[in-house]
Amino acid sequence: MVSDAHPSNNDLSMRKRNRFAVHAVVAGVLLIAVAATFAVLYFNAGGFFESRGRPLTAVTTLAGLKNEIGEPFGIAVEGSEIYVSDGLSNKIWRISAGKEPVEFAAGLSTPSAIAFHPSGDLIVADTGSHTIKKIDSAGAVTVIAGGEAEPGDEDGPVAKARFNAPVGLAVLDDGGIVVADTYNDKIKLIKDGMVVTFAGSSRGFAEGHGAAAKFDTPCGVAALKDGSILVADTMNSRVRLISPFGKVTTVAGSGDADVRDGMLLEAAFYRPYTVASGPDGSLFIGDGNALRSINNSPLPIVQTISRSNRGFADGPVLAARYNRISGIAVSENYEVFIADSDNAAVRRISTGSSLNKDGPEYVVRTKLTDPAEFRSRQPARWPFDPPKSKRDIAGTLGEIRDEYIDQNSRPRFHNGLDIAGNYGEMARFLRSEKVLNPLSTENFGTLRELIRLPTVGYIHIRLGRDASNRPFADHRFQFDPGITNVRVRRGTEFKAGDVIGTLNAMNHVHMIAGPTGDEMNALDALILPGVDDTIPPVIEKVEFFDQNWRSVETEMPAARTKLTGSSRVVVRAFDRMDGNPERRRLGVYRLGYQVLNRDRSPLTETSWNISFDRNPSPEAAKFAYSIGSKSGPTGETIFKYIVTNKVSGNEFSEGFLDMSQYPAGEYILRVFAADYFGNTTTKDINFEVIK
Repeated sequence: MVSDAHPSNNDLSMRKRNRFAVHAVVAGVLLIAVAATFAVLYFNAGGFFESRGRPLTAVTTLAGLKNEIGEPFGIAVEGSEIYVSDGLSNKIWRISAGKEPVEFAAGLSTPSAIAFHPSGDLIVADTGSHTIKKIDSAGAVTVIAGGEAEPGDEDGPVAKARFNAPVGLAVLDDGGIVVADTYNDKIKLIKDGMVVTFAGSSRGFAEGHGAAAKFDTPCGVAALKDGSILVADTMNSRVRLISPFGKVTTVAGSGDADVRDGMLLEAAFYRPYTVASGPDGSLFIGDGNALRSINNSPLPIVQTISRSNRGFADGPVLAARYNRISGIAVSENYEVFIADSDNAAVRRISTGSSLNKDGPEYVVRTKLTDPAEFRSRQPARWPFDPPKSKRDIAGTLGEIRDEYIDQNSRPRFHNGLDIAGNYGEMARFLRSEKVLNPLSTENFGTLRELIRLPTVGYIHIRLGRDASNRPFADHRFQFDPGITNVRVRRGTEFKAGDVIGTLNAMNHVHMIAGPTGDEMNALDALILPGVDDTIPPVIEKVEFFDQNWRSVETEMPAARTKLTGSSRVVVRAFDRMDGNPERRRLGVYRLGYQVLNRDRSPLTETSWNISFDRNPSPEAAKFAYSIGSKSGPTGETIFKYIVTNKVSGNEFSEGFLDMSQYPAGEYILRVFAADYFGNTTTKDINFEVIK
């Protein structure tokens, strides 16, 4: 539950829409100019905004609740059947109404986008093998273009042409195949046995014809009826249009990496992975974790038609949550099918006039990884060599980051485990796995440079280069000219112990354990060799506040705190681990309280209200911590936990110690602070209930 004091994402989205509506009224001249611009686009694009479809109403999950599919990415509709590519298991699945997914084809290499050809074959962007393949009705796989496991950038006859981990794909009515050659930053066309570059040259952003245009890691393409191509220009945070004559223009997106609705060029996309066109001409964009649309009207706007924060929720379309939307397909009867990659689910949005009392309800389904199963998959090791040698733990999951000064502050949770090392020391992968997110690297050249793999993430590392910023001789790290950025392609495989890079000035590896959106406490999920702890947490202070956050004072240390009504309890505490420097303060694993009678007999059960076994929802930071908490690489560390609130995983709510439940008299409040290893500290506070 979220307190009324915290606006919901839908409220924020509505405010954004209202802001743009006011802006449009005030800037009437600009509105007319933009309308004229899109009137031109409307005619050039064959009128893809010309009609209206039935309203989308409810989201349900077709597959994924039983872990049937590893990583759904591409999706295509053929009659009543749904086909989905699985980048983790290297398969294509077929889903029939009311039935479990069945294997349609295997033996691929991190397949991504899929689409049906007029011949009936299923076309696949086989990202890991750097090829485009076809699958016939019997499931037989054949290479159409490119060289198996031979990345490159060459046009020409299909057997000699080369791609660089192509992710996006679409099929034209005449059988031509459009390819988003993602890491070559180009859009290519396969037709009549030849591969030609349709648009794009080097990485960047530019409008223009053919090679004059530039894209940045385009991940999705969609074909329009007139032969125009829509491009999800992912790292440019825009949706682009390529005319049949090769002219590239921007359809929507200001270039700001944000989720902002409004008029097309004022709206903002965060990371558009995929784009699809409905039979009525409307557009759907998978933008990170949000589903966006562009309505089919003479004056189109960008709208967010889901929650924009990641999660896994079915129900009314505007309340649904997703976690990295990688593929979208729209059926002839206007149902929308979504490959929800990091939720490992296939979702369907149905149409209808409206939701009624008998319609689908808002349902949250939580898919949790089991830590014991997770750590059994591969042997444990440290992110340095020697792999079994114990290192200091410098930060744990759930700790507050930044300073919580007032209600305008934006504190956040630390979502991993910090392992101390030395500046320039080589960091190594903990596990063998392959990259699935096409945008696996972020924050190049900053202290938060990172790489995210499906089950473990690594932060504060110079990826693929030494302390002097010189690249390693490792082709898996693809650097831009001048070493200005780095990408690691979808489908790239790493082995446990392979070098990630070197530690930057943060002098530690921040490790994230668990899939994106399901991060676990790494102490539990990894069980690093030699880790143990015999030191219990320290409770520094316990404070009482009333419902309005007014402090309840005690005149003398031995006096009883007098309480009435609803009270909040704030515990200032920290943890330490064996071998760590005394100055190092770590977050507590779980906290709670219990009310005792004056003779110390239990009056209530222990309420373990705050738990950091999993990473909490980002919105929960102000429920776990009170004002005055702060933590970071420098300065004082203060953890002030609101133990009367509940914070555990995705669940969080406000709570109180309710004096109305107890007769007037004297009691004892016992607060608990425990670490992961079971060491527990208690502190007793005398209080008196006043009626």
